[in-house]
Amino acid sequence: MDSSHARVHVLLIEDDHDVSALLERHLSGLGCRVSIADSGEEGLDLAFADPPDMAIVDVLLPGIDGREVIRRLRADERTERCHLVVSSVLDPEDLSELATDEMLTKPFRQAAVARLLDSYRSSVSQEE
Repeated sequence: MDSSHARVHVLLIEDDHDVSALLERHLSGLGCRVSIADSGEEGLDLAFADPPDMAIVDVLLPGIDGREVIRRLRADERTERCHLVVSSVLDPEDLSELATDEMLTKPFRQAAVARLLDSYRSSVSQEE
């Protein structure tokens, strides 16, 4: 099976349990394996122990915030190629300095989550 059709592992780093439950439901319904962390520290631990294909990172996290999580994921060889998505209610222009692949603006629709997955799969197939 080529990697563009393999089950995509998505790590959600989100402190709002309603948002993470909704994202998990959408992503699971699209055939993804989903891991969830509710803090930056837990998210980094999970990412380094079992590197995801994609990580959706909330910017406003307690403790280590999303900006620092993204910086650390990009800096580590285990996760440097992970497809990073920033999730926020903030204006995308305020987040332009982040080294992410995409933005998921809150509130989001199920179609936006499906587009993220399609975009990831497209980028993987172009790399092959």
